Amino acid sequence: MARKSSLLKQTLIFSAFTILIIYAFFNTFLSSSTTAATAGVSSTTSSLFAEQISRENFEEFPVKVTENERKVRVFMYNLPKKFTTGIIENHALARGSSDVSKVSYPGHQHMGEWYLYSDLSRPDSDRVGSPVVKVNDPEEADLFYVPVFSSLSLIVNPVVRVGTVPASDPVYSDEKMQGELVEWLEEQEYWRRNNGRDHVIFAGDPNALYRILDRVKNAVLLLSDFGRVRRDQGSLVKDVIVPYSHRINVYSGDIGVEDRKTLLFFMGNRYRKDGGKIRDLLFQMLEKEEDVVIRHGTQSRENRRTATRGMHTSKFCLNPAGDTPSACRLFDSIVSLCVPLIVSDSIELPFEDVIDYRKIAIFVDTESSLKPGYLVRMLRAVSTEKILEYQRELREVKRYFEYSHSNGTVTEIWREVAQKLPLIQLMINRDKRLVKRDSAEPDCSCLCTNQSAHSSS
Repeated sequence: MARKSSLLKQTLIFSAFTILIIYAFFNTFLSSSTTAATAGVSSTTSSLFAEQISRENFEEFPVKVTENERKVRVFMYNLPKKFTTGIIENHALARGSSDVSKVSYPGHQHMGEWYLYSDLSRPDSDRVGSPVVKVNDPEEADLFYVPVFSSLSLIVNPVVRVGTVPASDPVYSDEKMQGELVEWLEEQEYWRRNNGRDHVIFAGDPNALYRILDRVKNAVLLLSDFGRVRRDQGSLVKDVIVPYSHRINVYSGDIGVEDRKTLLFFMGNRYRKDGGKIRDLLFQMLEKEEDVVIRHGTQSRENRRTATRGMHTSKFCLNPAGDTPSACRLFDSIVSLCVPLIVSDSIELPFEDVIDYRKIAIFVDTESSLKPGYLVRMLRAVSTEKILEYQRELREVKRYFEYSHSNGTVTEIWREVAQKLPLIQLMINRDKRLVKRDSAEPDCSCLCTNQSAHSSS
């Protein structure tokens, strides 16, 4: 009996021990599953909650900013024809054309206005890389472009030659065009909204829009210089200096001096007004100098061919002031890789935020340039290595002065216009809080116009 009792006792102990092991195993497994399930529910709940917060509080934030959303948005007015292509037709009619159905914008040094108009008239697919994006809804616009052909308007009627009687009833009137333009603008909702401050107008010729400049001076003016613009009308703060369209062929050769036998070249009108009177004095000093070619010549096809040959075969090209501080020959010189010699004390230059003109040109003040022998001695002292250095820099920047270049002048003009936007918005907001202002005091948006001469090289 004792033996059976001992065996039963051992069996019971073993069974109890087995049950404990099985219990511990299942308890551990179930606990892990429950924790995992609970964690899964908690994770799902947290995820849904976070998603709800995101939807409720942040769904208006753009997921991705596109390239166009980062660009300045420009709306181009659909001006009445008389301010755009109608001027082209009048130009052709004034020169004897009987069929204006196929006339095109005529080539001249102020044709930048045509290139900007053409740029904004192109489809978006052709404007890849532009600093601004064209919009068709004025409500979306940051800036408004007014595509008036103001420079072409000045030259529509044929020039009246000395000794002839001008027509009593001219075919076309630039002054009338200007008056009608400003009246049209002042009727526009978006012009009135901010007094024209967010508008852009091309006025390349120094006399363009001269009768209405006071009424459009708040706009961003695209100007060749400030020669005919008062301090309260234009400035480097709000306006953009643009280059003349070059009138000679772009030099396609390499840098070098072997084929540039002429030391200094100039061909242009000898007799100018105002600061341009320096030309006649320079003619008197330079026309008998060895290795210097200086000729009187007005704009014509033959003279442009002569100027092209002269600039392409000269080391330096003389750039004196015209009737105003700037002249088109500077940009002819640049695309010719002919080192510009600039004699113009108050000149303003395009794209000076990215171009160091001391690397591509020589500047001489008017007083020094008139000292007998000064210019020629200075130029002959410039080493070949230095001339090549100038030419390399000219080659690097000449695209900035080619309106027809896909990444040239038009792109750079829009880049500088786009940079004006923060200041434009500042002036718009400032105007809203000002109640009354003394009109005799200069507007702070019209400061910084160049009023001092440059230093000589």
